[in-house]
Amino acid sequence: MLMDPRTLARHEARAQVFKALAHPSRLLMVDELMQSERCVCELTALVGSDMSTVSKHLSVLKTAGVVADERRGAQIWYRLRMKCVARFFACVDSELQRQAREQFDLVHADTVPK
Repeated sequence: MLMDPRTLARHEARAQVFKALAHPSRLLMVDELMQSERCVCELTALVGSDMSTVSKHLSVLKTAGVVADERRGAQIWYRLRMKCVARFFACVDSELQRQAREQFDLVHADTVPK
């Protein structure tokens, strides 16, 4: 059974967002933008890459609708547009912590006195 065009389009749009988030530098920038808006120069210093690379990352995030930008004089400022990303990060972090606890419990199961 084939997906109808609307369902397919929805899943493709979701995939674009997940692809945009699928890079450590972009995740770091989004994490920072969850706190407050930042100019490209601040994000460049945070990531530790050159401005061209950071601008490309921001372009990917902007195309996916995760961030928005605004030119102020010679600088471009970015803000988090997709606010729900913060809830998604919290969900992922919670799940990663749960998995880490499970792994720890498995590794140390034999060392716990009975």
